[in-house]
Amino acid sequence: MKQIPMLDLKLEYEYMKEDIDAAIKECLGHQRWILGPEVKELEERIAKHIGVKHCIGTSSGTEALVLSMRALAIKLKGQEYFDKTDEIITTSFTFTATGDAILRAGATPVFVDIDPETYNINIDKIREHLTRSGKVVGIIPVHLYGQACNMDEIMKIAKEHNLFVIEDVAQAFGGIWNSKKLGSIGSTGAFSFFPSKNLGGFGDGGMLATNDDEIEELARMIIKHGGKDKYNVDHIGYNARLDTLQAAILLVKFKYVEEFNERRRKIAQFYNEGLKDVEGIILGKTLPEAQHVYHQYTIRILDGKRDKVQKHLKDKGISTMIYYPVPLHKMRVFESRMKVSGGLKESEEATKEVLSLPMEPLLEVKDLEIVIQEIKRALV
Repeated sequence: MKQIPMLDLKLEYEYMKEDIDAAIKECLGHQRWILGPEVKELEERIAKHIGVKHCIGTSSGTEALVLSMRALAIKLKGQEYFDKTDEIITTSFTFTATGDAILRAGATPVFVDIDPETYNINIDKIREHLTRSGKVVGIIPVHLYGQACNMDEIMKIAKEHNLFVIEDVAQAFGGIWNSKKLGSIGSTGAFSFFPSKNLGGFGDGGMLATNDDEIEELARMIIKHGGKDKYNVDHIGYNARLDTLQAAILLVKFKYVEEFNERRRKIAQFYNEGLKDVEGIILGKTLPEAQHVYHQYTIRILDGKRDKVQKHLKDKGISTMIYYPVPLHKMRVFESRMKVSGGLKESEEATKEVLSLPMEPLLEVKDLEIVIQEIKRALV
């Protein structure tokens, strides 16, 4: 039976093998494994690409979020961490790292509901919470599945209430909102280079983007144990640097990221055409101001049939994933450490209905046709 994977990293490696092997060989030659020249080059290239003054390589996307908040706490409050009374608004329909990073930075996550059409944070729910609380210090919008949040409205709210904004761009490298690259609009942008991301390495990695000179300086200290001089530090720090070898691989894959994002958009268009008239399915909505990069192509399957469809596809050799089966506010780690604002009905409904389909940029049309055909069969 032919297998159709969600992603085929081996296939992608073969596509750019010569360049990747040469980059690894270069590292073997210079042996500068900690903050080698490839790290600086990657930082500079991505900063130019997204249009910010500074990019700081980190050991993961999670650390990029934590570093953003740690630097902001030092800048805004003159202390290493936020207080539990400090609230940061975000979505519950995201990966654990978004909420966990808020806890690690000392603050309290406030979960508000999503827009059921885009799966992104509901702007009206942000405003509603701000009418009830005067303790909010920031907002973390998550550009879920590669789809941009409404950053115009979020930045307007932030300006009105003097809040910071940290863009969680883990799934949206190359995405655009109103001609601006995601990660360049907020106080900081946090990127993940986990292998499955649109720009992914051969292990963990991430990046913090900012136009703020002070945040850049603080973040560079915190990733290196907390100081400019590692033997005489100023802040509570981490060992959270981006690995040189990962940077070298990412520099190669960076050359292909726009090509691959365009391939993803074409796959999404093919799915849209093939599934648009299928009863019992709701397709995702793309806002006209956004350029989607389809880290995931996610549909909703109604009437409690999602699990049945997923099983049918699995039996036919087609991989799918549920992002996400459990919203953050239902997780034990957040039980006594969060606030829920206004109810999270849409987030909870989404966990029961969403299904992400294969989104390998190098998939052939015949594979996509099989996916569509089997979805239709499963719903008969």
